[in-house]
Amino acid sequence: MSFLPTLAGKTRSFLSANSRILLWVPTLLFLFSFFFFPLFKILALTFNLETFTDLNNLRITFHSLRFTFYQATLSTLLTFALGLPAALLFSKFNFRGKTLLRALTAVPFMLPTVVVAAAFNSLFGQRGFFFLLSSFLSTTFHFPLSTNFVLHPSPFILILIAHTFYNTSIVIRIVGNAISRLDPKLEASARVLGADTFHVWKDVILPILRPSLLAAALLVFMFDFTSFGVILLLGGSQFATLEVEIYIRALQLPNLNLAALLSVIQLIFTLIFSILYSRTINQVSTQTAPRFSPTRPAKTLTERIFVFALSLLLVTFFFLPLISLPIRSLTRLEADRGQRAEVQYGFTTDYYEELFINRRGSLFYVPPVQAALNSLGFAGITVILSLALGYPAAYALAKPTRLEKFLDPFLMLPLGASAVMMGLGFILAFGRLIASPFFIPIAHTLIALPFVIRTLQPALASIPERLRQAASTLGASPLRVWQTVDFPILSRATLSAATFAFTVSLGEFGATLLITRPEYPTIPIAISRFLSQPGGLNYGQAMAMATVLMLLTTLSILLIEKLRFNNAGEL
Repeated sequence: MSFLPTLAGKTRSFLSANSRILLWVPTLLFLFSFFFFPLFKILALTFNLETFTDLNNLRITFHSLRFTFYQATLSTLLTFALGLPAALLFSKFNFRGKTLLRALTAVPFMLPTVVVAAAFNSLFGQRGFFFLLSSFLSTTFHFPLSTNFVLHPSPFILILIAHTFYNTSIVIRIVGNAISRLDPKLEASARVLGADTFHVWKDVILPILRPSLLAAALLVFMFDFTSFGVILLLGGSQFATLEVEIYIRALQLPNLNLAALLSVIQLIFTLIFSILYSRTINQVSTQTAPRFSPTRPAKTLTERIFVFALSLLLVTFFFLPLISLPIRSLTRLEADRGQRAEVQYGFTTDYYEELFINRRGSLFYVPPVQAALNSLGFAGITVILSLALGYPAAYALAKPTRLEKFLDPFLMLPLGASAVMMGLGFILAFGRLIASPFFIPIAHTLIALPFVIRTLQPALASIPERLRQAASTLGASPLRVWQTVDFPILSRATLSAATFAFTVSLGEFGATLLITRPEYPTIPIAISRFLSQPGGLNYGQAMAMATVLMLLTTLSILLIEKLRFNNAGEL
C-alpha cells in the first residue's frame, strides 16, 4: 500500500497543472481582447505605406519626438536638482517633523495628474493666486509683468515645475535608500589617505551610488516622457509631446495613421526605458546592504543651515500647491460670468453648491455631481473586474512554474503602454461600440490589473501550505478551506488591492478622454472641461471637483498605507 501516497501526490500534481492553465484563461482572454487586439490594430495601421510617405507626418513625428525628449530631459534635471539634496537630508539627518515632511513629499506622486495640474493652476494659472497678485503689483506699483516671472511663470516652466513636484519622491526613495546604506568606513579611509570632500564623493561615493542614480533617472524620465494630463491642462495643445499629439490626431485633427505611428514610437521608447530600468534596479537590489549610517541631528552651523533651509524649501514647494487648491475652491476672486459683472470677493461655498445644480436647464448638460457618481460607479466596476481577473492570476503566480514565468511579463505590458495609446487602440478596434460606457471601466481595469496582481501575489505566497493540508485532513471542503484559512490572511491584501484599483480608476484621464461619451463624464474629464471654459464660476467648480478628487485619493492612500503597516506588523 506504500504506493498510494505517491499515486495521490502525482494525481494532485496533475490536477494542479491543469488547474493552473484554467486559472490563466480569464486573465489572458481579457488581455488578448482588450489590449493585444487593439495593439494589433495600431500596428496594422502604422505599417502602412501612406504613413511613411507623407512628409507632413514625418515632420510632425520628428518635432513631437524632439520636444518630448527636450521637456523630459529638463524635467529630470530639475527633479534631481531638488531630489538629491532632499535624499541626503532624509538619509543623513534627524530633525523635528521629518516623518511628516517625508510623507508630504510622497503625496504628490500618488495624486492623479489632473489634481496636480489643477493645484498648480490654482497657484500660478491665469486665475490663480500668484497671477492675480502679479496683476495687482503691475497695476498698483507699475511693475511690468515681464519682470514678475516668479509669480507668473510661463506655461512651459509651469509644466517643468509640476513634473518636479510629483517625481521628486522617486529620487528621495531610491537614492536616499542607497545613501543610507553607505559604509562610513569607506569615507573615513579615503580621508585618511588624503582625499578631500570632492574626491571622496567623486572616487568613492559616486561609483557606489551610480546604479541608484541611473535607476531613479530612468524612472523619472519615463514618467516625464509619457506625461499627458499635466502638459495638456497646463500648457495646452501648443506643447505637443507624443502623448498630446496622439490625442490631437485621434480626436481634434483626425489622422489615425499618424496617431498610430506616434503610439508605436512611444511604445518602443517606453519599453526600452522599462528594460533599462529593470536591469538597473536589479543591480541596486543586488547591492542592498544593511543600514550603515543611522540618521543624526545636525551638528555644525553649515549642517543646521542646510537642514533648515532645505526643509523650508520642501515645505513651501510641496505644501503650497496642495493647500492652494482647496483654498481657491472656497475663494471668489473674480466675476462669475464676465468681467463686467459685480464681484463679491472673499469666502464662498457657491462653487460646491453649483456642483449639484443644472443652471443651464439643458437636457444635455450633465451636472458635476453626476460626473462624480459616474466616477464612483466606474471605479466600483473596475474593482470588481480587477479582483475577478487578478485573483486567478495571482494564485497561479504564488507558486510559479515555467508557465507562470513565461506569462508573467505579458501581465505587465499594459504598464508599458500609455493610457492615450490604449484609448486610440479602443477606437480602432471597436469603432462605434465604444459609445457604450462599459468600455471606460474596461480601460481602467487594464491599467489597474498589474497593480492588483502584484498586491495579491505576496499575500497568497505567504499562506503556509500545511494549514490548508491540516484543514483538508480534518474534512474541510475546498470552499471551506478557502473561507477558514485563505480569506482571513488575504482580507487585508484584498482590501488594499481593491483600494489600488479604486484610486487608479478615479484619477485615470488619458484613456478616458479618448473613449468617454459627453453624457458619461468622469471627475477628471469634468475638471478638464471646466478649466477650458471661461468665467469664474466654471473655474471655481473645477477647483471644487479637483479638491474632492484629491480628498478621495488621499483617503485611499492612507487606507493602503495603514493596511500595509498592519500586514508588516503581522509578518
